[in-house]
Formats: sequence, structure tokens, C-alpha cells
Amino acid sequence: MIDTKDILETIGMIREENLDVRTVTLGVSLYDCVSEDGGRFCSNLYEKIVTSAKDLVPVCRSIEKEYGIPIINKRISITPLSLVGGKLDSDGYVKAAKTLDKAAKEVGVDFIGGFGALVQKGTNSSSSALIDAIPQALTETDILCSSVNVASTRAGINMDAIARMGKIIKDLAYRTRDKGSIGCAKLVVFANVPDDNPFMAGAFNGVGEPEKVVNVGVSGPGVVAAAVRRAGKCDLNTLAETIKRTAFKITRMGQLVARLASERLNVPFGIVDLSLAPTPAVGDSVAAVLEEMGLSVTGSCGTTAALAMLNDAVKKGGVMASGSVGGLSGAFIPVSEDAGMIRAASSGELTIEKLEAMTAVCSVGLDMIAIPGDTPEEVICGLIADEISIGVANNKTTAVRVIPAYGKKVGDSVSFGGLLGNAPVMRLSSGSPAVFIGRGGRIPAPIHSLKN
Repeated sequence: MIDTKDILETIGMIREENLDVRTVTLGVSLYDCVSEDGGRFCSNLYEKIVTSAKDLVPVCRSIEKEYGIPIINKRISITPLSLVGGKLDSDGYVKAAKTLDKAAKEVGVDFIGGFGALVQKGTNSSSSALIDAIPQALTETDILCSSVNVASTRAGINMDAIARMGKIIKDLAYRTRDKGSIGCAKLVVFANVPDDNPFMAGAFNGVGEPEKVVNVGVSGPGVVAAAVRRAGKCDLNTLAETIKRTAFKITRMGQLVARLASERLNVPFGIVDLSLAPTPAVGDSVAAVLEEMGLSVTGSCGTTAALAMLNDAVKKGGVMASGSVGGLSGAFIPVSEDAGMIRAASSGELTIEKLEAMTAVCSVGLDMIAIPGDTPEEVICGLIADEISIGVANNKTTAVRVIPAYGKKVGDSVSFGGLLGNAPVMRLSSGSPAVFIGRGGRIPAPIHSLKN
């Protein structure tokens, strides 16, 4: 029996606390698009995307209208393109990128992800050609996103790939310099990348995924902040229980949307990703949750402990609500997309070093961080290597989405608009890891990876 109180509570969450479904993402397999001919391959890509996703946006709009649940983004994730690109060279991958962008626009989605490669243990010719194509591909497209997985707990860390990504990021920042180097916001470098993540820029349809699948990403930091505020002066056990129960309710809403979309699209339901994904809107902030928990400002001593507790409670609530929780599921800390993080970083309370510590206990990693445009490649590589090593050592997903904002220095800010928000340019250590990065090779997998 439906409880009227629960209905009214959910309506209040949507109207007053920024509760929404952040994305319904349709995963699409591209293995049947393979062709020796580059032109035929692009034609196959276009036909597969348009045919598979033609009903995605209308179905999402019908669910929004019938149930009053905002669905902010409609997205597509595809098989990592390097796995199906065959003998394409970098120019061929750029053409494929433009085809994907065109097809995604045709069906009306907000983003398409999967222009990527899995190179955690080594780089083959197809992956190499795709990586070379990334700067031009993301510069000459609008809604295409890219990811590269450079490490895993089982394989170790491919330092040659990290060194290469430093060059790619700098090149992409320069090519999109007239737009605040925004191209880098569409590129993420991963360790232990999940196959079913519905969030951009890292979404793709993994090797073991179905032909088509619906994955839903639910947000709700504003709802959690309000719940913590209402809990008042309680002990931490009670506070964790409050967060867990709130996450349960958010996840149930996400599962409802996922199942409706699955049924109406006649596509299997994959997972609900319960990630507290913030926006620049006031109150829709992970930093605000941490401060409601008792911190004077995010970045102060105690921040990592509070975030660890938040992340754990969110995961427990999600697992209680659904047997299909996946993706990343936890708390995101993208600096530019979170009003509280922006404020803390601008004041100097939140530093790169503190953010790195926080990533050991949250969902992803160093996300949407602007750094000076003249930052050397090797420093960017060192930043990536540090973050990736946290994921490998702790057997969790970590990632870096960093923006060397061309022409900007510490103290400046870069505005991207929309959900991407506004990024204060943050200070990095002036020391150089050039000799370390220059050694190349692969950092071996940690001993605890040997579990067979």
C-alpha cells in the first residue's frame, strides 16, 4: 500500500531539496559495427546509435510528465571504441568521433560516452591511434566524452600511458583555450574503471554488458543535507542511520525510473548508481552535507573522516534499497560542480592535497579541478599517478579530470556554465616528478591483487 506521507515527502524533496534523476543512460554494444572499411564502420555506428536510442528521450520525457520526477540528462554509453575500431588510424577515429556526435544529436541526448581505451597493462595499435585522436576529436565535437583506463589493481599502473595522457591533456587544453580549455572536462583518466557507470565523462558499455542496457544515476546531496540538518544534535551513529535511510529513499526512486525506462524501451535494466552528484545550485552540494555534519568549512581537519562516514552510509542505504546498485555509488567531489567546494577552494581551505586525501574514501577522484595553464606535462602526469595509485592500492575506482586552463594562474577562475559550473584555479606543488615519470614502464600490481 502506498503511504501518502511518503509521497508528500518525495514531492518535497523534488521541489525544495534538488532531488532528481541525474541521468538515464542507455548502454549500446558496438561489436556488430566492426568493418574493415572506415566509411562503412562510421555508417554502421550512425545506424546503430540512431536505431537503438531513437526512443530514449521521448520515454524519459513521458516518465517525467507522468511521475513528476526530473530527469536532468539523457545519455548514451557505447563499447570502448578502440575495441571495435580495428585498423583505424587517428584520422579514422576522428571521423568516427564526429559520426558518434552527429548520431547522438540526432536522437536528442545530452552526452555520448565511450570514445576510449583500456590500456592498464599495455597499449595496442588501435588504442594508440584512438588516444592520439582524442585532442582533435573532443575539440571538433560537442557532446562526445572520452575516458582512458591506465591502471587496475590486478594489472598495476601503466606509467607510459600516464605520460602520454599528460601530453594529450595539455594539447586538448590548448586546442580549446578560447572556451576555458573546456575540452579537458570531457576527458577522464581512470584506475579500475567500472563497466556500468552512467555518469560522464567516464561512461561506457563494458565488455561483459548486454547488447543494450539501461543504467540510471541518481543524485540528491541537497536531500541528504536537509536530512542531516533535521537530525539536529545527535550522535554519529544516529547521524549515519539518518543518512542511510535517506539514501534508501533516493535509491528507490531511481530504481522506479530505471524499471519504467527498461520496460518502455524493451531493454534490460542494469544498475542504479547512487552517487551524490552535486550541482552549482545553492544547497545541492556535497560540501554542504559535510558542513551540516559539523565541519566549519570543507577542507578543515575532520573532512576526510566525515566524507568516509557519508560515503559508507550512502552505499549501505543504496544496497538496502536495490539489489542492482552499481557504477560508482557514493559521493562525488567535483570542485567546479559543487558550490560549497568552489567556496572552500577559493578561500584556500580546500587544497589539492586535501582533495587527494578525500578521494581515498569517496567515489571517484580529483574531478573537475582547474590548474594553471602553464603547468608542465610531467606535473600533470605526477598528479594523475598519485591519484591512480590510491585506486590501485585500495582496490577502488579513482579518476582524474583536470583542466590546465590556458592563460590562467592561481587565483583566477574559469567558467564553464551549466552543470560544469565555475572552477577556481588551484595551486600545485612546484616540485617536478620529471625523472620519475621519465623512467617509464609499469608499476607492478600490489601483492594483495594475487587472490586466485
